[in-house]
Amino acid sequence: MGRLLAIDYGRKRCGLAATDAQRIVATGLPTVATARLIDFVKDYTAREQVDAIIVGLPRDMSGNESESMRYIRPGIGRLQKELPDMEIIFWDERFTSVIAHRSMIDSGMKRMQRREKGVADEMAAVIILNSYLESRNYNSK
Repeated sequence: MGRLLAIDYGRKRCGLAATDAQRIVATGLPTVATARLIDFVKDYTAREQVDAIIVGLPRDMSGNESESMRYIRPGIGRLQKELPDMEIIFWDERFTSVIAHRSMIDSGMKRMQRREKGVADEMAAVIILNSYLESRNYNSK
């Protein structure tokens, strides 16, 4: 069984997270510039066995895809062309940014730390991946 990799895709940078090999826990990975995402993912999948990539799917309150999908789809399409055998799964990411910011506050993170670029993106990727894992675990019982 291989790892799962999650991407919180943004215009400037992408938050990343991956599971352990047993898919028990999700851990944040370094945030990367969106322009370097494909190189990072290709390098990571060359070093680690990854079975699927989970990509945050932004939706509005009505459940429709948000406007940001117009730049996410082409970016993930390029990733799919580079890794044609990799399964890519879009996963609802509603409220992940809000949850990430709330988690940072609840954990006692100082305001300046919360403003660091990429911290919320990384946490959002972890939340996306945990949500996906919880869904799979719930459905398998």
